[in-house]
Amino acid sequence: MSRFPVPAREELPAELRERFAAVEERSGFLPNVFAALSWRPTEAAAFFAMHDALMDKETPGLSKADREVIVVATSAANDCLYCVIAHGAIVRIRARDPHLADQVAVDWRKAPLPPRMLAVLEVAVRLAVTPVEVTPDDLTALREHGLTDDDVWDVGAIVSFFALSNRLAHWAAIPPNEEFFLMGRVPRA
Repeated sequence: MSRFPVPAREELPAELRERFAAVEERSGFLPNVFAALSWRPTEAAAFFAMHDALMDKETPGLSKADREVIVVATSAANDCLYCVIAHGAIVRIRARDPHLADQVAVDWRKAPLPPRMLAVLEVAVRLAVTPVEVTPDDLTALREHGLTDDDVWDVGAIVSFFALSNRLAHWAAIPPNEEFFLMGRVPRA
């Protein structure tokens, strides 16, 4: 599950044990990234807090599904199998579309997305791959598509946070859980 030690659940701080139990109750399993990051509990807690602050909200320009689409497109650009598969599952559920995540991961430019999201992904993928090429004009273009300053910030913060996540998943060799592959593709039992 990781190139680094994975502590037993009972060795973790109560905060992480409670979070893991809540995630397992909701999804039916514990994502491998949770267990893999738990060997450094303070960092894991900070990681999950940042994740929640960025991903667990709806704003005028970015729905929860939009935020996950950003993760899939930029994680694909970073060749992060874990994040493409795990967040692809979340896209399928939040967008209620069993095909969208795969289309975004393979070639977001051809995915059936509205012009606003295509503009977001244009900037997001550039930030993920060649950040020095992002200009003030890119931020202006996002505002012209109806994103607020908070939304524009969130685009950059999501891309940056998941660049960290992508690299940690590579570094630790975290495989995606088998459960993610079918989530949102078949009806829940």
